Amino acid sequence: MALNSIITNYGAQVALQALNKTSDALAATQKRISTGLRVADGRDDGAAFAVAERVRGDIGAATSANEQLGGVKGLLDVTSAALQNVSTSLQALKALAVKIGDGNITADQRTQYQSQALEITNNIRSFINDAGYNSKNIINATGTNANIIINGSGDNYTISAYNGITNIHTVVGTANAYTSTTAKAALTAGGAITTALSNTLTRLNLYGGAANYIDRQINFNKSKIDALEAGMGALVDADLAKESAKLQSLQIRQQLGTQALGIANQAPQSLLSLFR
Repeated sequence: MALNSIITNYGAQVALQALNKTSDALAATQKRISTGLRVADGRDDGAAFAVAERVRGDIGAATSANEQLGGVKGLLDVTSAALQNVSTSLQALKALAVKIGDGNITADQRTQYQSQALEITNNIRSFINDAGYNSKNIINATGTNANIIINGSGDNYTISAYNGITNIHTVVGTANAYTSTTAKAALTAGGAITTALSNTLTRLNLYGGAANYIDRQINFNKSKIDALEAGMGALVDADLAKESAKLQSLQIRQQLGTQALGIANQAPQSLLSLFR
């Protein structure tokens, strides 16, 4: 039997305890709804929070790696564009060499062709020297290797530099002075134009392969980030539909608990009125 006492209000104590529990549950639910997280900090679930923090670190590292890879992709795109223009220029130079090598042209015609050849070789040098991205050039005379971290684990990938000035431009740098004999020699299998063109296409193929590698790595990193985020979400995200329904229930319980406490607090007052 409950004790009716003006000293100890058992009913009020029970009502207050229930109200405090409801208030605590309501605060937790409101926190989940406001943050969107079931585990927002170590107090919610220390083990799950620790795992989530490690996963967040992995996500941040992979995201950072992709940002760096994006810069390298830009460098490779610019380099490939430069080499494609060099290749086109060498094809034009090859056509000019055929004309210069013709022994039946006049001296004036040869001079005109040689002048055109000079402009083409100047273009080739300009394309190579202007193949920079973010102040880095991997095909000019002072180019250095591009070393990059490709993932959150710190794995490294190196793109080799190539001296395009020495191996391409210089090889055909005397095209403006070609005679019939030297022009014909430049067109042979081991000739200057053939060699410069072969060097250019080899580098185009190499840097094209590197660009494809970078694209695949970026896509993999994105897929990994998505998977990590999904896994972390399953671990710490709140079920907002469930929490919303729970919030409404707890708000009603809180109102009823407040009313119950008020009623319980009236009992001692009723007893006191008997002594008046």
